[in-house]
Amino acid sequence: MHSSPVALGLRLLATAAAALATAGWAGGVASAAGGMATGGLTSQPIGHYEFCKANPGECSIRPGDLGPARMTTALWRQLGSVNAAVNAAVKPMSDLEIYGKDEVWAYPDKGVGDCEDYVLEKRRRLNRLGMSLADLLITVVRKPDGEGHAVLTVRTDKGDYILDNLTDKVRAWDQTGYRYLKRQAINNTGRWVSIRDGQQVLVGSVQ
Repeated sequence: MHSSPVALGLRLLATAAAALATAGWAGGVASAAGGMATGGLTSQPIGHYEFCKANPGECSIRPGDLGPARMTTALWRQLGSVNAAVNAAVKPMSDLEIYGKDEVWAYPDKGVGDCEDYVLEKRRRLNRLGMSLADLLITVVRKPDGEGHAVLTVRTDKGDYILDNLTDKVRAWDQTGYRYLKRQAINNTGRWVSIRDGQQVLVGSVQ
């Protein structure tokens, strides 16, 4: 018995839907255009320099496995969950409001913080869930309005993805509208590398 064109079309749609479901995360987000192209060692943001002085053990880690994380449905859900949870748990406040001075990077343990503090907390939570610090990189960007900003870059075998306190949506790095300037090196948590085609960093840095 031959199927009608309508029935055939419905079966094809069902097959396509099943394929998307099997693909998991890929059905919900456009793939990143590979990873960011990084350059050589560059200056460390002054806030991270001061953070490292206060937390030296966190800035001398050399991850053993430098390969990107394998993207799975479970990982995709985990990234979205951590991003949204931290965004909801932390009230945005400037360093000047909290500490009376600029460029203080710290964990938002008191429930308040600025962009770098959100990044530190997301990085800490994902690392505790088993992700390598080689795949969780603090990253300095320039927003379209020219203001400096910090986000967390997650390296995966499907490209680099961004966790951002300005949105609960996990986005491919090339779909944020940001200009990428520098990020942590994958092989040393205390070192930073430039991101190709980046411009002068707006936040303070040390040589």
